[in-house]
Amino acid sequence: MIRRNHPVPLHEAAEESPTFARLAQLARESTERLKAIESLIPAPLRASIRPGPIEGTTWCLLVEGNAAAAKLRQLLPVFTAKLSSRGHEVTAIRLKVGSLKR
Repeated sequence: MIRRNHPVPLHEAAEESPTFARLAQLARESTERLKAIESLIPAPLRASIRPGPIEGTTWCLLVEGNAAAAKLRQLLPVFTAKLSSRGHEVTAIRLKVGSLKR
């Protein structure tokens, strides 16, 4: 591992570290998944959702508020089908409710 005495941009660090590279790849894929299902999410709820972690074939959506999560739970089978049709290997979608800070 190369030691530097100056700051390195995140994208450079990710390129040099397999761990960071994998993490960056998963973050990009999670964002792509959210974009793939965005049209299926009711417009008023879109601001309440962020892409979350991917663990194997399980994907997590971060949701602000229980009301939004309740509505999204009804749509999970539709989301899973859409993602599968787009080539994403998703067998389950988890919802994590909390406060989303930007």
